[in-house]
This record gives sequence, structure tokens and C-alpha cells, in this order.
Amino acid sequence: MIEFVKAEALGNDYILIDLFKNDSYYRILDNISVISQVLSDRHFGIGGDGVILILPHDKEDCEMRIFNSDGSEAEMCGNGIRQVARYYYERIKKKNNIKVYTKAGVREVKVIEDGKLLFRVDMGEAVFESDKIPIDKSILSKDMVINEEFDFGFSKYRINLVSMGNPHCVIFTEDLSSLEISEIGPKIEKHPLFPNRTNVEFVRVINDNEIAMRVWERGSGETMACGTGACASAVAAIVNKIVNSKKLRVHLLGGNLDIELGENNRVYMVGGANIVFEGVWLKELF
Repeated sequence: MIEFVKAEALGNDYILIDLFKNDSYYRILDNISVISQVLSDRHFGIGGDGVILILPHDKEDCEMRIFNSDGSEAEMCGNGIRQVARYYYERIKKKNNIKVYTKAGVREVKVIEDGKLLFRVDMGEAVFESDKIPIDKSILSKDMVINEEFDFGFSKYRINLVSMGNPHCVIFTEDLSSLEISEIGPKIEKHPLFPNRTNVEFVRVINDNEIAMRVWERGSGETMACGTGACASAVAAIVNKIVNSKKLRVHLLGGNLDIELGENNRVYMVGGANIVFEGVWLKELF
């Protein structure tokens, strides 16, 4: 039996498993790729965009490990870390500053109690160096890729490559509603240009303070929202000078996030997260 909590942030939903109180669950790490696929299945499982393990850490408040619905492990998840912060705040230790260790580094979350719980996450530095995205420089020999036209074979797009601890390919467009993201997204995600695959964001600028975004997430497909994608999209809009503000509201299918670009390309994200239900997995996993 595996105890779990189902959580969501802007419709980006994950199955949280607490290894603080259930240290026997460390055994699931041996088969976590398969387990994530089984639990995430929306017809035969719990259903979700993936599984997040919340683990003790020797230096920080906790560690987050995130596994996509296809079983692959992600370095970081902006919506996921807010869910972890809410769980930690309500179920483990009530503190207003929570440091979470991720594969992309330590992220600090500030809890804001303003009628409802909000979470301000220091998302770290937005990185543009191609070697850190990374890309295959035998395909595109550029140290930075900002508003660069690239031929994916099926179509040409002007792309912006940003790492928020995980890779993003941001494309600006005038029309999001008729976008065939289920056809375009996986072709870009798995293009040889990206040796580790990539998240893909399509962005429409509304005004100097707002942008709208749809996202194809690496390992999960189109989701209702992506926190790191919202950060990458906002930064790309600012760097391209197509907006005049460094504080943007990003409209996603599941709701809104507020993104701010600070000094030294440091990015801050504010949004909520909810615990939806909890239960016990009883079905055989294999």
C-alpha cells in the first residue's frame, strides 16, 4: 500500500508521496519510472501529470524529486514546487520560508498568507548559454539563441532558448486558439537539436504587462500550466523587448501566474497550489 496526496496548481496535477513519514517508501525508488507511469494513468491509475516524491534533506527543509507521466525525471517544476511547499507547510512544518532541494539546485519558497495561501518562489537565474540548455552545436552553432529562425524540418520558427534549471524553447505567435500543439509540440520536444529534449512554449503578447501561453511539457504533453515555462516565456518577452515591464502576468489554460525578472536575470514566481484529496493505492503495481 502507498499513501498519497493529490495536489494541483493551475490544473497542473501531481501525485505527492511523503517519504518523511513513510521511509519504507524508499524502496519504490528502484522502480519509480514504471510506478510514475502506472500511478499517473488517468484511466487505470490515480491520474496526474506525474509523481513528486517529498524527501528529507540533510541541509535543506526538504528535497523534491519529480517524475513525469512517461516515467522520465525532470530537474525542476514550478507548479510542482508550490504544491510541495503547501504540503510541507500544512503537513510537515509550518514555516514561512521553505528551502527545497531540486536537481536544478535549491529553491526558496516564501509563504504568503493573504486571505488564501500564495507562494513566492525564487526560481533562480534564467540562463541563455546554449551549452547549459543544452543544444547540439553541430546542428546550431550559437552561444545564445534569442529570436533565431530555425528550420525544424516540418516548419520554421523563431525560437528563444532558456533554461530555468530545465530546458525551454519559447516561440511567439499571434494565435494560440488554433494552434495544433499536439502535432507540433512533440516534434520540437524530441528534435535532435535538444539532446535532453525540451519543453515548448507558444506565447502571445497581450500588452506590456500580460502574456498568454500554451505549453507542451517534456514527458507529459500539453498541460494546463507550467511554472518554469511561464518564467521562461516572461523572460523571453522581456529580453526581446516586446514588453516594457519586468513584471508580467502570464495567462495559462489553468489560470494565472505573476512573474518578475529581478537583478542578474533572477526570476520570481507567485501563485497558489491546492491539495485536492488523499488516499491509499491498493492495486498491484506490476
